[in-house]
Amino acid sequence: MESGSLLIGEYEEGDIDQIIAIERESFPTPWSASIFRGEIACPISRVLVAKFDRDPGARVAGYIVYWQVVDETHLHNIAVRRDLRRQGIASRLLGEAVRCSRLKGAKWLTLEVRRSNLIAQRFYEKFGFSVRGIRPGYYTDTSEDALILWADLCLGPLGQCTSKEVGEGGNG
Repeated sequence: MESGSLLIGEYEEGDIDQIIAIERESFPTPWSASIFRGEIACPISRVLVAKFDRDPGARVAGYIVYWQVVDETHLHNIAVRRDLRRQGIASRLLGEAVRCSRLKGAKWLTLEVRRSNLIAQRFYEKFGFSVRGIRPGYYTDTSEDALILWADLCLGPLGQCTSKEVGEGGNG
């Protein structure tokens, strides 16, 4: 575990190389730097990072990328450095995305997850996500189906969090 308090905030330009390194160790078909730069430039996209220190050069512990369109938030990517997993960082990132989304009027959160990714499915179930559909052959690298997960931000575990709990707590 890194020392210091975990802080979550907006992406900063110097974070991109560390985000790409985390992306590469986390996903079979990682996003490129140009995809991340496109997300950063997109007006409906948000990129949040978790760090144990906000000083320049602090190591990125994890990140989350999501879009908010009207009353719906769509989660695109969430990942944590391999050596820092299972310490609640992903839960904190998701909690902050939920808090920010609610402030902007979001009522729903949705995402796709590989049918075979049982660890991620269990993680999202803890937050009240449920399967609402299937996208056949969604993942182009393997033609694997994606499960479409939805959560109501007004109900269940996500709806019951206070802003203090979301911003400061969570265990993953």
